[in-house]
Amino acid sequence: MAISDVLSELGIDLPDVPSPAGAYIPAKVHGDLVFTAGQLPLVAGTLPATGKVGEGHRLVAPDDAKQYARLSALNAIAAAAAAVGDVNRLTGVVKVTGFVASVPEFTGQPGVINGASELLGDVFGDDGRHARSAVGVPVLPLDSPVEVEVIFSFA
Repeated sequence: MAISDVLSELGIDLPDVPSPAGAYIPAKVHGDLVFTAGQLPLVAGTLPATGKVGEGHRLVAPDDAKQYARLSALNAIAAAAAAVGDVNRLTGVVKVTGFVASVPEFTGQPGVINGASELLGDVFGDDGRHARSAVGVPVLPLDSPVEVEVIFSFA
């Protein structure tokens, strides 16, 4: 099934590619791979939340952060599709690197980044299975709670 059909079946519309927040491009093609820049969970150019992930008052709840990782992965699909000219040219996911801005005692980064991995699995099926890193960091651009980079294969 074409990726565009899967997205439609899942009720997902690809967002516009977010504008870079610096001197870089959203995605770069090299050989049969597409490398995305770090993607934030921007929705229409705005972060749905800011701050650190953790348990407690004034922190971003892990379940919310998981949804933001999903949005970041969706933005990565959009960036990769724009780089190759058509989402249907994307054939799979090779690697995901997820960053979670979190308080020092939070150790649930893998669960947060599952939001990205699960979306990619839903969209690409078995070809969405990938290697992955989930890293806790003290701060991310624009005070985003998560950032996700993806390496896709394409034909």
